[in-house]
Amino acid sequence: MSNALRERTVLPPEDLAALTRFAQGLTSVEAPAKAQLIGPDGARIEIPDDLYGVLRDVVTALTEGMAISIAPHNTMLTTQEAADLLNISRPTLVRLLSEGEIPHTTRGRHRRVLLRDVLDYQERTRSERRQTLDQLAAEAEDDGLYDVTATPKSTR
Repeated sequence: MSNALRERTVLPPEDLAALTRFAQGLTSVEAPAKAQLIGPDGARIEIPDDLYGVLRDVVTALTEGMAISIAPHNTMLTTQEAADLLNISRPTLVRLLSEGEIPHTTRGRHRRVLLRDVLDYQERTRSERRQTLDQLAAEAEDDGLYDVTATPKSTR
């Protein structure tokens, strides 16, 4: 079972034809009663709905030429890997670590961050951004700013 707990990246295959047919089969099915995986020996295993959705997302990403990384939440990342995941610079990530925004451990001079902590931070900032944008939109509507810009003034 320990092999299943290692980080792994899957690249799109060179020949996408079979994968594209598989993706079409996954997406053409409306909500399956219960998806099943059939092994080489004919044994059938029921696939939970959440896992079926993940499988569909993975296959869709691969057919679009994207690589997929699979890692357990307890994977330790370097500061550069965490920064790349958040799409920020490493110095910015180090500042976030120093400010306590993201928990980390230090081994010698090297900081390490748990994948789950990086993902939690990412979701927390997305949620805060969404709330701020909703609040700004509500304030703009209350102030009548949408009415002011509804009909643009002629410039000529």
